[in-house]
Amino acid sequence: MTLTGRTALLAALGALPVGLIAPGWGGILTVEGILALAILCDLLLAAPVRTLLFTRSGDTSVRLGDAADVGLTVANPSNRPLRAAVRDAWPPSSWRSMDEQAAAHHSLTIPAGERRRIVTRLNPARRGDRLAARVTVRSFGPLGLAARQGSHHVPWTVRVLPPFESRKHLPSRLARLRELDGRTSVLVRGQGTEFDSLREYVPGDDTRSIDWRATARQTAVAVRTWRPERDRRIFVVLDTGRTAAGRVGDVPRLDAAVDATLLLAALASRAGDRVDLLAYDRQVRARVHGARTAGLLPSLMDAAAALEPELVETDMRGLSAAVAKEAAPGSLLVLITSLDSAPVEEGLLPVLPQLMKRHTVLVAAVADPRVEEMADARGTVDAVYEAAAASRTRAERRRTADRLRRQGVTVVDAGPSRLAPAVADAYLALKAAGRL
Repeated sequence: MTLTGRTALLAALGALPVGLIAPGWGGILTVEGILALAILCDLLLAAPVRTLLFTRSGDTSVRLGDAADVGLTVANPSNRPLRAAVRDAWPPSSWRSMDEQAAAHHSLTIPAGERRRIVTRLNPARRGDRLAARVTVRSFGPLGLAARQGSHHVPWTVRVLPPFESRKHLPSRLARLRELDGRTSVLVRGQGTEFDSLREYVPGDDTRSIDWRATARQTAVAVRTWRPERDRRIFVVLDTGRTAAGRVGDVPRLDAAVDATLLLAALASRAGDRVDLLAYDRQVRARVHGARTAGLLPSLMDAAAALEPELVETDMRGLSAAVAKEAAPGSLLVLITSLDSAPVEEGLLPVLPQLMKRHTVLVAAVADPRVEEMADARGTVDAVYEAAAASRTRAERRRTADRLRRQGVTVVDAGPSRLAPAVADAYLALKAAGRL
């Protein structure tokens, strides 16, 4: 039971005649007794809360940055009308600001035996699963003096998917992919290319591409054309260890890694390649294997939606064993991890030869643009010290990247907004070079 502000106001107003006309306990008991009787009657006439019936409907998934509408249907099976304030509670991260949380509060009136539907609009602040908390109902009597209150658990889950902000880079990369297919058809055959078609010889063609058997069957000299091989395997590994939890700008490094994975997957699937995903730190956190082209992006987004970085050091030996078990030999292994010197030297470099024997390896890392800003800062003593620290960090990062390149690894080191297109460009470069 709860009392309203109207009850407190009536109690205050009732104290005036008591003080003016009948001061003493008798007057107080008379006024307060009348008010208590009114409150009791109001409670008896209020619709019961425990018998209310609830059903949910609406969105079950939403892309980060968009709004989701979740409906709640309230049925009043009693013989009394329901005048209620309803709070449909969700986690605070279901909204971006405190003002938006007002969407969880509703007022409604339901006649006896009828039902009404209310809609709560969510605008999640981060990806992951948002679970509905409790629905709290405060049922008021006709006088508005008191209310019955109770809570109901009405389960519902809204999965907040990654925003895939890098999709704006997809058209330009697809154009480069089409250009690559057209250009490589007139080049000599290289590793990782497949036969496309025959055409008539033109001056400037490599004579090694001449198909003498086809030439013998026709009057013109025929040459073979080649295109990048299709149906290659791309195996993306997301490092979800402690380094992925670091924030660069407004987002964790893991979010930038997920965005790069989605762009690479969209591009590779259009190129006819197959993409698998493994998220790992000390155990497998997510896995997408064997998804078809049409369902690849939805599967990746669904798997990545609930990923959270773990505050543990990534077990690179365990990661290498998982890759050896799940990745097909000859795959392009895209490892999105950190380029900090200690994790690379102690974790990645010892297992790198084993990975390089079976795969083409591409290592991608999220660089912090703030380091570049600090390295260029001058003017104050603090700025000079910050510049020195940033320059040292940048030099160590470059040395680490150079060590990986000397091992034959393709390294991509870019800021969060540039990582996705840079990884896509590296994939296209490897494809153009016939290394896939």
